[in-house]
Amino acid sequence: MGELSPFDHNRLDDVIHGRIRLGVVAYLSAVESALFGELRDQVGATDGNLSAHLRKLEDAGYVRAEKSFVNRKPQTRLSLTAEGRKAWRAWLDRIDALRNAAAGRG
Repeated sequence: MGELSPFDHNRLDDVIHGRIRLGVVAYLSAVESALFGELRDQVGATDGNLSAHLRKLEDAGYVRAEKSFVNRKPQTRLSLTAEGRKAWRAWLDRIDALRNAAAGRG
């Protein structure tokens, strides 16, 4: 086995790489936590679509959801886990490597 190609896209985390999940992880990496509605508005998703993507991120251990009630209304607060932050940094590093390879700096 030789050295991996700098253009190897197979090491991109597919859990993060989906468009909505990418937006979710990027937004959550910039804040301590976000309410479901805030996150939905930031990534431009519907409630159902965002819920499905959040489930996949939760199953991977990347996102934590804390449910509570405020004034008798359900509220979901979401945040990246330590594992999620690690996966986000790895995804960014891989994208940087691909970008550098394409620019001839790889």
